[in-house]
Amino acid sequence: MLDWKFRVALSRGCLLLVLVISLPALSSPLPSWQDGVKAQIVAFVDKVTRKDSADFIPVGERIAVFDNDGTLWSEKPVYFQLLYAADEVKRLAPQHPEWKTQEPFASILKGDLSNLLGQGREGLEVMLIATHAGLSTDAFQRSVAQWLKSAKNPETGKRYSAMVFQPMLELLGYLRANGFKTYIVSGGGTDFIRVFSQELYGIPPEQVIGSRLKSRYENGGGHPYIVKLDELAFLTDKQGKPIAINDVIGRRPVFAAGNSDGDLQMLEWTTAANGPRFAMLIHHTDAKREWAYDKNSSVGRLDKALQAAKANGWLVVDMAKDWRTVFPPEAKDQSSQGPVIPQVPAYRD
Repeated sequence: MLDWKFRVALSRGCLLLVLVISLPALSSPLPSWQDGVKAQIVAFVDKVTRKDSADFIPVGERIAVFDNDGTLWSEKPVYFQLLYAADEVKRLAPQHPEWKTQEPFASILKGDLSNLLGQGREGLEVMLIATHAGLSTDAFQRSVAQWLKSAKNPETGKRYSAMVFQPMLELLGYLRANGFKTYIVSGGGTDFIRVFSQELYGIPPEQVIGSRLKSRYENGGGHPYIVKLDELAFLTDKQGKPIAINDVIGRRPVFAAGNSDGDLQMLEWTTAANGPRFAMLIHHTDAKREWAYDKNSSVGRLDKALQAAKANGWLVVDMAKDWRTVFPPEAKDQSSQGPVIPQVPAYRD
């Protein structure tokens, strides 16, 4: 018979072996990503964070930029900020009887989003100015926060906070665990995204770069505030994205992710510099779990950027094939206040 001390030692040894074998699986990054695309991301992060690597990038230079709509969360049937503005138009309509026959308001009140989009940038700007201008930044953000608590997507019935992409939450956490500073660079409004960027993505408001209206400082009765005006100050879209990154961050990113032609210049500019660079496009191919669209879409159109990705060797993520899941588990529970941001272990200082 085996000595009892030997049995205990053997049991402990087996337990330790099980733990050692299991550890890589438990600490494996990006669990919602399929192995092929995961390997490309991990290989890039490894080579730029390993100190003995010829491609090592110091922590302070590890800048990663992400588009928001269609990249970090969904963007159908239209960009979510436009759905907020549309709800605001409906709320304010009793004070504006002329909107019943005046575009773009008439289309909004009829629920005709396709006609609204058909009016192009000019119509969208009119709607956004009507619902955003004249408010202090504090009042505007309170309005958005209140809307997010109960508003639901008209096609999915889900809260907007439940329509973030689980694989991208994991990627954000993984990059930050490896010394990257993550930014949002979006055509959406800066003040709009700042309301939820910390809670949903772990990205603080000062790391949100978006479009913005001009603003003015006012002091009413000893209470200073910033008020949004009725004129566009900057549109962070297409060539506006690298300009905004340069103005705000002052460094060229080493990692950039987008999903549409509006992100093309940001990815071009990121990858044009010397040294290791990584560019990624999210291709919406999953009509079952989300939506399938690209070059024929009026929202999130992906055509020229997809061609550029193939020509330049950028990673194109096929949502249907490359993501094991799309939305976080919390999306099934509509009482949830939002997804839990994954806590990713630090793989390398």
